[in-house]
Amino acid sequence: MHVFTTYDGTELAYHVQGEGEPLVCLPGGAMRASRYLGELGGLAAGRRLIRLDLRGTGGSAVPADEVTYRADHQVADVEALRLHLGLERVDLLGHSAAGSLAMMYAAAHPERVGRLVLVTPVPWAVGIDITPEQRLGAARLRAGSEPYDTAIEAYGRILAGTGTAEDWARTAPLFYGRWDEAARANQAAGAAERNDGASRAFTGEGAFDPPATRAALERFTREVLVLAGELDGSPPPAVAAELAALFPAGVLAVQAGAAHFPWLDDAPAFAARVERFLATGA
Repeated sequence: MHVFTTYDGTELAYHVQGEGEPLVCLPGGAMRASRYLGELGGLAAGRRLIRLDLRGTGGSAVPADEVTYRADHQVADVEALRLHLGLERVDLLGHSAAGSLAMMYAAAHPERVGRLVLVTPVPWAVGIDITPEQRLGAARLRAGSEPYDTAIEAYGRILAGTGTAEDWARTAPLFYGRWDEAARANQAAGAAERNDGASRAFTGEGAFDPPATRAALERFTREVLVLAGELDGSPPPAVAAELAALFPAGVLAVQAGAAHFPWLDDAPAFAARVERFLATGA
């Protein structure tokens, strides 16, 4: 683990794996420690992965002001990491909720981004909504066997506003292409690795300015890969396609059989697709 001091004096941790050109990786959750990203399905075989623990998660310190958990404040943490690493430009990967953080960084510092990878990104930053019907439609792709039928029923109650904590637990299999040992381990680790208070603050009032971010990204000329899971509902492929279309050089990839953690569902396919993009922009 490595540590640096960001703009407000908070000490942030990052982890380095692999050899090759650096790829800065931002974890989702929102506000989950970066450990769950691991080697991103073997991507570390050809890249030096630099996984940032966002403030108040993993090895990073709790900030003095909890307002700074808000996504817009954390853009400065990503820039502080770039400066600490001494990189003129960074290739940047954001997963899930951190897809919004990565987009906001690209909007604020377009000249500092090489290529941008958005893995199953939640598009809060650009104001693209995912409707309950779209989410439930993705879940229903699994219908016809357990544990998915139970999960779909529970998700329906959640989307209708009547779900319970037990219902949320029942939906876990929907976030993975296979409900196997690796998926269950990832899910079990999530609660301990996520800072729930920081997660709520991440999307607090004022965190996002979608019109301004969209306008900036429409002028962002660097290559962008939006990688969606075929079975994911956050975002479903149709929403991922809408997001990719915002960028002048946006590329959409839909990984077959994958859900919200595509490197767990098919590690070789995920790593090969991301590496190809990082190497060629296509």
